[in-house]
Amino acid sequence: MSESPKRNPLRIEESRVLIAGGTAGVGLATARRFAELGAPHVAINGRTIERGEKARAAIQADFPNCKVHFIAGDSGDTDQALEIGRKADELMGGVDILVNSTVSAYPYPTLFHLIDPHDIKGMVLTQVMSHFLLARVVMDGMRERENGVIISIASDAGKAATPGETIIGGLMAAIMMFCRALAMEAKRSGIRVNCVTPSIIEGTLTHDTVMGGEFSGKLFAKAKKMAQLGVVNADEMAGLITFLASPAAAKLTGQAISLNGGISAA
Repeated sequence: MSESPKRNPLRIEESRVLIAGGTAGVGLATARRFAELGAPHVAINGRTIERGEKARAAIQADFPNCKVHFIAGDSGDTDQALEIGRKADELMGGVDILVNSTVSAYPYPTLFHLIDPHDIKGMVLTQVMSHFLLARVVMDGMRERENGVIISIASDAGKAATPGETIIGGLMAAIMMFCRALAMEAKRSGIRVNCVTPSIIEGTLTHDTVMGGEFSGKLFAKAKKMAQLGVVNADEMAGLITFLASPAAAKLTGQAISLNGGISAA
């Protein structure tokens, strides 16, 4: 009987990290956590140059032993995603850990019959394309090195049917299934793929935007009351993400892990 192959996952202290959506919220908290844990290179990606450079400078000042980079671009656009990957290779020599924390341009839960049909295509493209494209962009290098970690941030909306989340729920389910299927392919090359599915994350712009909506604010105010273990914040998300990227989770792949303070047991 043949033995399973023995893998030597990279420690965070020797990993080059690319974080899409890394200039704010969960992505920024995660970038800071990787730098704190000793990652030699952390590259954050976002569309807004001013915000990206400010975030990069702040992380660099706090963690001078980490080389922090900002790569501008829309990771949901094919040509720009390819350029982001090329620039990451140029700056860091490759990507060992990819974290996709991009946020949709349509954060509000909205009842399906109230959605403008002209908005649906944009909702789909801005939510899922970045996850698909960047994973493909880093895949060749990870396969060549037979090592790598890909982590996507989705939402519990893809696990539970909730009024107002018909589109977003379907898209989050797509991201989760993408991660599960890719995990089954990529494990042969020593690459692990997981998905983190929060519900409400305090201290983020998306949280404030959603809570400010009439329908969405009422919906999530009820959900918060169900988080009897506490509402999750960006730093707690960063803790889970960095754990999943570490050798401590070396045999964990293809999972969609809820972090929601008890809002659901999905």
